Amino acid sequence: MKNTALIILLFLMIHSASAQQIPPDSSLLGSVTVTKDSRITVFGEKLALFNEYLVKSSRAVKGYRLMLLTTSDRNEAMQVRSSILQLYPEQKVYMAFQTPYIKLKFGNFVDREEADKFRKQILAQKIVTGNIYLLPETIEVKPDKKEESK
Repeated sequence: MKNTALIILLFLMIHSASAQQIPPDSSLLGSVTVTKDSRITVFGEKLALFNEYLVKSSRAVKGYRLMLLTTSDRNEAMQVRSSILQLYPEQKVYMAFQTPYIKLKFGNFVDREEADKFRKQILAQKIVTGNIYLLPETIEVKPDKKEESK
């Protein structure tokens, strides 16, 4: 009885496997039509513009900033910040609060020599009474006009 059931099961498996084949002259073979959604093209164009903007915008590189001031006196920090911004409007001033101190950093310098030049100028003008330290940091750099035209 078990042998008969096994033979019938084997016969059914072979028969079902042969039923899955498609004869070569079947009407199912033919061409496929793909319709492209127009939104894919619009998305591709927007993505290309966004990538172009990213290339032209600021990027982060290793450079230097000047540590101008570390104080707990907010008025002193604001006074030094406003004086620096008036003298050097093209440079950025970074103000951070780390309890209980306010830290004032200045500039985005790629070269150490350029940062040192600004440090000497600020010390000569006596805007900051203490020392000014040169800090290696990750800075923001905008691409040159030559790079933008490429």
